[in-house]
Parts: sequence; C-alpha cells; structure tokens
Amino acid sequence: MRDFHLPGRSAVFAASGMCATSHPLAARVALDLLQRGGNAMDAALAGAVLLGICEPQMTGIGGDCFVLYSRPGQGIQALNGSGCAPAEACAADLRARGQAAVPLTSADAVTIPCAIDAFCRLAETEGHLGLDTLLQPAIHYAEYGVPVAPRTAFDWKNSAETLQGAARVHYLKGGQPLRSGEMFRAPGQAEVLRRIASHGRDAFYSGEVAEDMVAALSALGGTHTLQDFETMCSLSAQPVEGYYKDSCLAEHPPNGQGATAILLLNILKHFDLGSLDPFGAERAHLEAEAAKLAYDARNRFLADPDHTARLGHMLSPETAARMAALINPKRAMTAAAPLTEAVHKDTVYITVVDKDRMAVSLIYSIFHGFGSGIASEKFGILLHNRGAGFTLEEGHPNEFGPGKRPMHTIIPAMLKQGNEVIMPFGVMGGGYQPAGHARLMSNLLDFGIDLQTAIDAPRCFADGSVLKVERGYTDAVRRQLTELGHKVEVPDTPLGGAQAIRIHDSGVLEGASDPRKDGCALGY
Repeated sequence: MRDFHLPGRSAVFAASGMCATSHPLAARVALDLLQRGGNAMDAALAGAVLLGICEPQMTGIGGDCFVLYSRPGQGIQALNGSGCAPAEACAADLRARGQAAVPLTSADAVTIPCAIDAFCRLAETEGHLGLDTLLQPAIHYAEYGVPVAPRTAFDWKNSAETLQGAARVHYLKGGQPLRSGEMFRAPGQAEVLRRIASHGRDAFYSGEVAEDMVAALSALGGTHTLQDFETMCSLSAQPVEGYYKDSCLAEHPPNGQGATAILLLNILKHFDLGSLDPFGAERAHLEAEAAKLAYDARNRFLADPDHTARLGHMLSPETAARMAALINPKRAMTAAAPLTEAVHKDTVYITVVDKDRMAVSLIYSIFHGFGSGIASEKFGILLHNRGAGFTLEEGHPNEFGPGKRPMHTIIPAMLKQGNEVIMPFGVMGGGYQPAGHARLMSNLLDFGIDLQTAIDAPRCFADGSVLKVERGYTDAVRRQLTELGHKVEVPDTPLGGAQAIRIHDSGVLEGASDPRKDGCALGY
C-alpha cells in the first residue's frame, strides 16, 4: 500500500469493466463503449483510434499495432498489425548510396501502415458494435479538437523538428509546437475515418486516401505503389510464453521483441532478487547486466516471422543459464553489440477487460516522435518510420528487403496463472519495453509490491553503453552504480509508461496507470 502522506495515486477498483490507457479521453470513450454493450475489443479499438488524435506524436492511422486478446477458457490469440516494406525495397541500393542504416526521416523508412487493416479485421471478427460505432468518437474529436495534455505537449516540443513538408501544416500551429491546453484538430483524418466507417479497410488502402499517401512518399523518392497498399494484411499468430515463479508471461511473437522480455526473466531467475533492496544498486546492476545479454540476443535473432529461425534457442533454459553465468555481481560488462537499426521511445498502449472477462492488450505506434515526419498532403496522415527498425547488414535476418516486416519494439503482454489471464499489461518506451515488462513482473512477484506502486516505482535501463537511471533513485545508488563500472545518466524523458488491469480471484478488477503519462484507469 502506498504512503498516503506522499504524492501518488491509488489503483482503481471496479466490478464490471475497466480500461487503462495513456490519455483520459480515450479511457472514458472505452468505458462508454463497454456500458453501451460493447465488449473489450470494441472498447480497445475505439480508444486506440482516439489516442491517435490525443497523442499524434506517438501514434496514428499511419502506424502499426500488435494485439493480444483472450476470453476465459479460450486461450490467448495474437494479431500482428505491423506493415511490410514495399515490393521494391532494396538494402543494396541504400548501401550503394552510402547509408549505414535506414534514414529515419526518409521515405525508405516508411513501411506500409497496417494498424487500420488490423482494427477493421478485429472489429468484424471479435467486436459487437461494428466499425461505424467504434470510429465515431475519434471522428468527433478529430473534427472538433482535443486539448493538448501536458505530457503530450512535452513530447510535441521535443519531436517537432522531425516534421517536414505538409506535416508542418497539419501538426504545427503558426510553425510552432502546440502547447498544453491548446486545441488540436485533424479534419483530414476525420474524413478518412468517416470513409473507413462507411466502407471498411479498402477506404484506406485504395482510392483517394491511398493515392494521397503514395504521392507523399513518391515525391521523396519512395518506391511505394498502390498495390503495396492494396495487398497489406495483418497476420494471426500465437503468443510466445515463459514462466517466472508461478506466473506465465505471454508475449506477442516476432517480429515484436516480446521474446526479449522472456529471455531477460529467464536470466534473472538465476539470482535471488527478492532478497535485495528493490530500489538499490545491486538489483539495478543485475537487471542491467541481464538486459545487455538479452538485448544482444534480440539484435541477432529477431526479425520478420518468416526470417526468425532461432527463437527456440533464444528462449531455452540452457541459453539463459549460460548468460547468467557471464554476469559479475561486482562489475559491469561492456554493452551489447549496437544495433544498426533504430529504436525509439514513443508509442501508446491501451488495455481493457469487460464484464465477461474478455481481455485486450493493444499497443499502437508510429515509432519515433511524429514517425518519419512525412504526412500526406490532403488528409494529413502522418506516416510512421518502422522501416528504420531494419538493419542494412547483408545477410542478417532483419535485413531491409521487399515485403518484409522489420523487428518491432512495441510489445503487448498478458500475465497468466494456470490457463487463465490475470493481468493484461504493457510498458511503453521503445527499446525499454522488455526491460519494463521484466521489472514490473519482478516488482509484483519478487517484492510483492502493489500494482500501482509497482508502476510508479523508479526505473533504470541499460541502453547501449549508458545506464539510464530515473530521478526516483537516490544519488547514493547512482554513485554505487558508477563504482560498479556503469556510465550513469539521468534521462530527460522518463522511462516508458505502463498500464495494467489485474483480474482478482474475487472477480474485482484493479486498474493502474503510469503517472509518467497523461492517462488513467477507469472502471464501472
């Protein structure tokens, strides 16, 4: 239980339904859909699309998504809503132009957005209320405007320089980032959503809307074609799973990086974390060292589902045991081999549980802040830069290439006991996400910290050669980590942002939402 003398927030408890997400308007819309007879999928989709208006620097209809969903007794299903590189994508061409990585703000970095295909598919196969109903809240707010929230304004200012061409018209006000309390409107997106509501996914992937996106990319040298858009399709999948103590962590399979969280926990099993100070240097050091090893494996193995060949080796107990043996509790090792592909810290996440205990864990992103910075001229669709998640290393499983999906950083998760889901959750923050999943699980299972406090608690992350340590840690801990050989930095932006809903044996729902974001948990 939190100390009520200190600033903080309580978890939210409810009996019938719950949503936790990074913006209160989206949480309220999701709850409204539940109370109108929608299920968890209806609510999650309606909230997610609205998040693209509330937090356009983080996500939008020009992006990708991953989804896990479950019903009691029916297991967990996964849907891969990540897009492919165009048919003419060629790593050799980029290498010949002297590029060592896919440029972040180039047309080459834009894979075909797949979230809309995934949302339309899920609304039809898993929802109750229909696409037209689900999109109305986002259409309304896109047309009439959303007040910019404080964390959103902070990110808007930090990422505004990415915007180029038409994007500066659609996402700046008088050439300046929008500030907290100012109204953001996206009438072009409202029109696109109206067309999707009436005609489904084809309204986005063909005709005038697709032509608008292709024209913007072609003007910057992109090889994208209308056929690339017309043939884009989300993929059904099965989650990957791993145990930590008596609980099972379910993650979306590659091309997401969820397997990295399982490997990280497999390594940490070899240490008695529960005997340590939860916010001391020794625990932070062990997690940092385990993360270096787990992320090195990620960088080597994870790629498009058709090109990930060594997942079993990555998740085997023997692999984790060998890695754990490499950790020196008294000295930091060098960083993992650096990625040539880019990682980011920008995304949104929403989780919903309904009265029938259907659970949805959905993550939705345009990769970097404002994505590629490229927007279509007429409709203002901001295009992600997921193609920067590829490497240009010849022969690598994640090499940039035609029709391939890049390694993704966004990962929804669910925690199970036995065969039943007890907690859908996500921890935003790009490359940090596997470490964030592992830390949240350790906070809950090793230390018995309550859910909201476990999310509030300070974080650290071995990000390449730097150990990022939030200000919530003491100066004494930072000194101790430095003495262990870490290059310690306090990041300007906090690490990630978590949302979770715990389903108790009693049937009561407990929702928690990260104060690092603008959002909240709401229930009824």
